[in-house]
Amino acid sequence: MKQSVGAKTLAMPTPVWLVGSYDADNKPNIMTIAWGGICCSTPPCVTVSLRKATHSYAAIEARKAFTVSIPSAEQVAEADFCGIASGRDTDKFGACNWTPVKSELVDAPYVSEAPLVIECRLLHTLEIGLHTQFVGEIVDIKADETVLGAKGYPDITKVKPFIWDAAHRRYFGLGEYLGTAWEIGKTITTEESP
Repeated sequence: MKQSVGAKTLAMPTPVWLVGSYDADNKPNIMTIAWGGICCSTPPCVTVSLRKATHSYAAIEARKAFTVSIPSAEQVAEADFCGIASGRDTDKFGACNWTPVKSELVDAPYVSEAPLVIECRLLHTLEIGLHTQFVGEIVDIKADETVLGAKGYPDITKVKPFIWDAAHRRYFGLGEYLGTAWEIGKTITTEESP
């Protein structure tokens, strides 16, 4: 029997993403978010949700752009730090020994050391409540050559992204391979109605 745990933000999994922006003083900044994901395939878009109180909020609104650097499991401590510290008074790139790279396509920086980067032009802004959802049209995706797999696309086992457990405030790596999409489901058979 299922038990109610209330109306909470307990969707699973949530990604760990580093959102890059330039502040009003042109200082590169990154913040860690977990409220984000793919939201459209045509045009290709991602969404990130931020509170107005964050340093990055005003920067994204002003520059109409942001990046998403997807850290590897080896970068969990740095990613956690970027969610604790504020860009108002901390150089997060410097503290993490990371290199900010100015995107050539959008007005935002990304983390050179992150294996996968999504460059976005701000497409829509939706105020929901405590958080505002920024929808970014994907202008380009950049991947380190070392994480590319079949067909030249990023290989999740090489990128090694990790997820956040909102209920218990813990990070987890990826699990085992379960099956191929649009193939494993074919093992389910249906009964024909008489």
